[in-house]
Amino acid sequence: MEDAHIDVGIVGGTGPLGQGLAVRLAAAGVPVALGSRQAERAAEVCQALQDRWPGRLDALRGVTNEEAADPALVVLATPWEAAVATAAPLADRLVGKPVVSVGNALVRLGREAHAVVPPRGSVAAMVQAALPEARVVAAGHHLPAPVLVDLERTLEADVLVCGDDRPACQQVADLLQRVPGLRPLLAGSLAQAAAIEAFTAVLVTVNMGHRAHATPRLAGVPGHGDGATAAG
Repeated sequence: MEDAHIDVGIVGGTGPLGQGLAVRLAAAGVPVALGSRQAERAAEVCQALQDRWPGRLDALRGVTNEEAADPALVVLATPWEAAVATAAPLADRLVGKPVVSVGNALVRLGREAHAVVPPRGSVAAMVQAALPEARVVAAGHHLPAPVLVDLERTLEADVLVCGDDRPACQQVADLLQRVPGLRPLLAGSLAQAAAIEAFTAVLVTVNMGHRAHATPRLAGVPGHGDGATAAG
């Protein structure tokens, strides 16, 4: 692991996925700055999470989105439509940092989720274009927020990690590996984000139909079940 003591900022962290990631990382001892447009909102969310899980989220604090962009590694957890508009003003703060794009461009049509093809082919590619000096990594697209935020529920998921900066991808994988039940797998360049994001529509549709929170598990990859990071 590159840095066992790395701190993490979550921009737009008051939504369901941002809260879920914050809970799991903080519970694993990772210092997490959960960001919102309003510091008061971030503080309220953090307090509610800490009240729900007393003594387990001491590493969590609420801040503004600008402050959430200051840590060494940053997660962009806004709705996908707001990703570029939120990230672009923070470009100077994000120079040289791994920035994790978790957004999926989806719409719901009846009992299905359908993938939308955004400009540049993926949300991650849009974020990279808006942050040319950041090291954008796509990851976390298939994680169910309701399971993440509930520390009494067991996680069991492979997390596909892709990007054009291999050290940044490994740094993100090392971070995710600290969460029990997650196995990060390096999945290639940022071009792979288009397929990874689009597959989320299939997974969401399956979960809606089965009233489940299923996550992908890839059979046949060495290290399955032991939390190992695949080198890819």
